[in-house]
Amino acid sequence: MIKHYPKEDIQVVWDNSKCIHSGNCSRGLGSVFKPRDKPWIQVDNATKDEIINQVNKCPSGALSIKITP
Repeated sequence: MIKHYPKEDIQVVWDNSKCIHSGNCSRGLGSVFKPRDKPWIQVDNATKDEIINQVNKCPSGALSIKITP
Protein backbone atom coordinates (compact mmCIF):
# COMPACT_ATOMS: atom_id res chain seq x y z
CA MET A 1 0.00 0.00 0.00
CA ILE A 2 1.29 3.47 -0.89
CA LYS A 3 -0.17 6.57 0.75
CA HIS A 4 0.32 10.25 -0.07
CA TYR A 5 0.20 13.11 2.42
CA PRO A 6 0.12 16.55 0.73
CA LYS A 7 1.67 19.75 2.10
CA GLU A 8 2.10 22.88 0.02
CA ASP A 9 3.89 21.84 -3.20
CA ILE A 10 5.07 18.43 -1.96
CA GLN A 11 3.64 15.10 -0.98
CA VAL A 12 5.09 12.79 1.62
CA VAL A 13 4.85 9.33 0.10
CA TRP A 14 4.84 6.25 2.33
CA ASP A 15 5.28 2.76 0.87
CA ASN A 16 4.51 0.34 3.69
CA SER A 17 5.99 -2.59 1.73
CA LYS A 18 9.45 -0.99 2.15
CA CYS A 19 9.06 0.11 5.78
CA ILE A 20 11.40 -1.64 8.23
CA HIS A 21 9.93 0.21 11.24
CA SER A 22 13.29 1.65 12.30
CA GLY A 23 11.52 4.50 14.11
CA ASN A 24 13.89 7.13 12.70
CA CYS A 25 10.96 9.21 11.48
CA SER A 26 9.08 9.36 14.78
CA ARG A 27 12.23 9.84 16.87
CA GLY A 28 13.46 12.60 14.57
CA LEU A 29 10.18 14.45 14.02
CA GLY A 30 7.60 13.09 16.44
CA SER A 31 5.22 15.97 15.85
CA VAL A 32 4.62 14.70 12.30
CA PHE A 33 5.31 10.96 12.40
CA LYS A 34 2.97 9.44 14.99
CA PRO A 35 2.67 5.67 14.45
CA ARG A 36 -0.12 5.26 17.00
CA ASP A 37 -2.37 7.95 15.48
CA LYS A 38 -4.54 8.02 12.37
CA PRO A 39 -3.41 9.40 10.06
CA TRP A 40 0.04 8.55 11.30
CA ILE A 41 1.69 11.26 9.19
CA GLN A 42 0.45 14.72 10.23
CA VAL A 43 2.11 17.18 7.87
CA ASP A 44 0.51 20.26 9.46
CA ASN A 45 2.70 19.88 12.55
CA ALA A 46 6.02 20.99 10.99
CA THR A 47 7.44 23.07 8.18
CA LYS A 48 7.94 21.68 4.71
CA ASP A 49 11.73 21.90 5.13
CA GLU A 50 11.65 20.02 8.45
CA ILE A 51 9.58 17.26 6.88
CA ILE A 52 11.84 16.97 3.82
CA ASN A 53 14.92 16.83 6.04
CA GLN A 54 13.47 14.00 8.14
CA VAL A 55 12.10 12.02 5.20
CA ASN A 56 15.56 12.07 3.64
CA LYS A 57 16.82 10.17 6.70
CA CYS A 58 14.54 7.17 6.14
CA PRO A 59 16.91 4.17 5.94
CA SER A 60 14.60 1.92 3.90
CA GLY A 61 13.26 4.42 1.39
CA ALA A 62 9.72 3.78 2.58
CA LEU A 63 9.29 7.55 2.99
CA SER A 64 9.95 9.82 0.05
CA ILE A 65 9.04 13.29 -1.20
CA LYS A 66 7.19 13.95 -4.41
CA ILE A 67 7.15 17.48 -5.82
CA THR A 68 3.71 18.49 -7.03
CA PRO A 69 3.13 21.13 -9.70
